[in-house]
Amino acid sequence: MSAQLNTAAYILSSDMIVQIDLELKKYPANQRQSAVMSALRIVQTVETWLSTAMMDAVAQYIGMPAIAVYEVATFYEMFETSPVGKHKITLCTNLPCALSGALDALTHLQNKLNIKLGETTADGRFTLKEGECFGACGDAPVFLLNNHKMCSWMTPEKIDQFLAALDNSGGAQ
Repeated sequence: MSAQLNTAAYILSSDMIVQIDLELKKYPANQRQSAVMSALRIVQTVETWLSTAMMDAVAQYIGMPAIAVYEVATFYEMFETSPVGKHKITLCTNLPCALSGALDALTHLQNKLNIKLGETTADGRFTLKEGECFGACGDAPVFLLNNHKMCSWMTPEKIDQFLAALDNSGGAQ
């Protein structure tokens, strides 16, 4: 097992390991696999997506079969198992958002970014995804930026302002 941990430690950055270790402390020693979602989130925050090598490293580090890590990563929409743009915009198209303008927001985003759902802009800056309910129906239409920043009442005008702010800030959001 120590050789596996060395392999995982080589692939995972020291900062990732520190953060994963903090998550592991939340669970009994014999339940390390309970931290798998947190570990995958930590890795994806740094890498933007979960390569097979990164998922294997997580599996080795927390001591669970790689297939079990793949199952988690492919089950939950928040995890990406293929490359995405620097800014992943996930637009809610569930009924409350759709009735409140999400389809107009989607059309506007597609036209503005010149991509369709599931695509990434040629410059690698933006990926557009569709998501289901984010629990913010009162703020509809909504989208998530990089799985953590909720953007509410996204009219075409607000989308333009939001994208311009990303451009002006150098993308730090």
